[in-house]
Amino acid sequence: MADAEIRKKLLEKANTLPLTPGVYLMRDRTGRVIYVGKSRRLKSRVSQYFQNSDKNVKTERMVSMVRDFDYYLCDNEMEALSLENTLIKQYTPKYNIRLKDAKSYPYIKITAEEYPRLVFTRKRDSDKAKYFGPYSGSGTAYTLIELLNRTLRLPNCSRVFPRDIGRERPCIYYQMNRCCGVCTGTVPPEEYRQSVRYAAELLSGRSDTVRRQLEAEMAAFAEQERYESAARCRDTLRALNAIREKQKVVASPDTEQDVVALYSDDFCSCISVFYIRSGVLHDTADFLYGADSILEPEDMTTFLSEHYRTRAYIPPKILLAFEMDPEDIRMLTDFLSGLAGRRVHIYTPERGTLHTLCNLVEKNAAEKAKRYRMETETKEGTLVRLADMLSLETYPERIEAYDISNLGAEHLTAGMVVCRNGAFSKADYRSFKIRTVEGTDDYASMREALSRRLSHLSDAEGSFSERPDLILLDGGRGHVSVVRELLRELQLEIPVFGMVKDDYHKTRALCTDCEEISIARQQDVFGLIYRLQEEVHRYTVRCMEAAKRKTLTTSVLTVIPGIGTAKAKKLLLAFGGVNALKAATPEQVAAVKGISKRDAEAVFAHYHGGAEKPNADAEAGMEAAAKAKTTADAVTDAEATIDTEAGSNAAAETGGEQI
Repeated sequence: MADAEIRKKLLEKANTLPLTPGVYLMRDRTGRVIYVGKSRRLKSRVSQYFQNSDKNVKTERMVSMVRDFDYYLCDNEMEALSLENTLIKQYTPKYNIRLKDAKSYPYIKITAEEYPRLVFTRKRDSDKAKYFGPYSGSGTAYTLIELLNRTLRLPNCSRVFPRDIGRERPCIYYQMNRCCGVCTGTVPPEEYRQSVRYAAELLSGRSDTVRRQLEAEMAAFAEQERYESAARCRDTLRALNAIREKQKVVASPDTEQDVVALYSDDFCSCISVFYIRSGVLHDTADFLYGADSILEPEDMTTFLSEHYRTRAYIPPKILLAFEMDPEDIRMLTDFLSGLAGRRVHIYTPERGTLHTLCNLVEKNAAEKAKRYRMETETKEGTLVRLADMLSLETYPERIEAYDISNLGAEHLTAGMVVCRNGAFSKADYRSFKIRTVEGTDDYASMREALSRRLSHLSDAEGSFSERPDLILLDGGRGHVSVVRELLRELQLEIPVFGMVKDDYHKTRALCTDCEEISIARQQDVFGLIYRLQEEVHRYTVRCMEAAKRKTLTTSVLTVIPGIGTAKAKKLLLAFGGVNALKAATPEQVAAVKGISKRDAEAVFAHYHGGAEKPNADAEAGMEAAAKAKTTADAVTDAEATIDTEAGSNAAAETGGEQI
């Protein structure tokens, strides 16, 4: 059936719709949902798509794919807005903007403990803790936590209070005057909680309130001749003033508002948001969308409603650097006012300083879109040259690289990293624990890993259901030969090449099972292959070392009757090492969740007589391994968070899914 006839039939169907609020779903010829939209008058909105009128490139492309549509009637516009967001997340349509799931945003959490802490999190639990954010990136959240801990002298160690008060000597941060020293027992609980309240006020953007309170406290302490307390208030005030001097002041001190700008061209779209708190630029966020999701002002209702649904604080004013339909603004205003519990004003300034500020944010959006376009074109050019160099039939959108790592004949591990459109996709990283290979046979290990990975190509969903366009192996012709034989057995045609290293263990060339292909003359291709080879090696070694640390940190404690691997891990995590566990009383050991009184007595007897002890070398190795694990876990957490900010799953960087 011709496109004109299809549009005519769809227009006839659209004209039968009621003039009431609702949500519509556009479907392609396979029945897949490719677009979800809402309208306060379904008939008017849907019929516009199939009329012979001028449309933007994105809309025209989407309409050309539509073969049918469904719709849901709603009681009001607010219900339609909420349903639209739900359906976009459910179907992830090609031509809708990708609404980021709230669980992946970075937040700062103030825990609900007797001595609360500031911690980084990506999940908002239904607990009594306070959450602030979300923030534009994990780096911003970590920086704020470090800044507040240092300014307010809050502890950032792993000690648990009040349990650990007086148990050990203060750490170096206390000696450097960067921690108040709760562990010394000299800090009153109320004084500590007051510092945490200041942190909450600062995270909420109310720095002026904190300054006034500190000034009042300083004056009161001075009058009571409590000069040390007054000096602490003075130092905190100086630190806050120094922070403010470094921040960009864009409005009067009492200003609380967000500024939103939209830039779109035929290649991409960018939404920029500036968050202004107490007159200073508190944070910024940029949201980039490719050619399939070119945004128009009418799309911003969906974006803004979902964006502010996840935020802990909605300011009283939201300035728009673009024009929106007055009806959409009214609906969005009602929706956000309901979320905030007070009136929220949304408008587009036409003149004055606020208009100038909107222009600034709009320029930022245009600059970010320009940079995104240049980076994308560079990556695409590199992949085109790689495809030409290797005589590939298709553009390698998904590249998978593999490496094998081991310690002797133990902990044989294969790692897989994924490169999508020239960028690492860390949410797709996977590691394989080699099960069937004895000894250190790299060829057999590589064959097992690829066999298990390729067996999932028929999966209905998930990362493994996607077919790689190119497979790269950290190895030579032997590795390529083994994997090509496997592909022939599986009747799969996937290009496979080895990443050859020189005598200095640096990338030299790519190879097949019979020849080498030099990549030295194409600097961008060489750089891509070098980064892939280094990344897969780093990731694989890290996964192997994590498996090794796991056995090292539990091997000695498991000789104690009743203590298995799980209990040994709990004890080491609770006490931070063997030395602390040795010094603990049975009551303190029994206080660990999952450790019974009998287990605690067995541990105490093991270290204080009555049980055979491991030798001194084993004890020293145990302590070193525990410390190594603590340090490695801290690094892992930090790197995993940074990886997720690039659009990936944090769990992937700590080993992904080991298969």
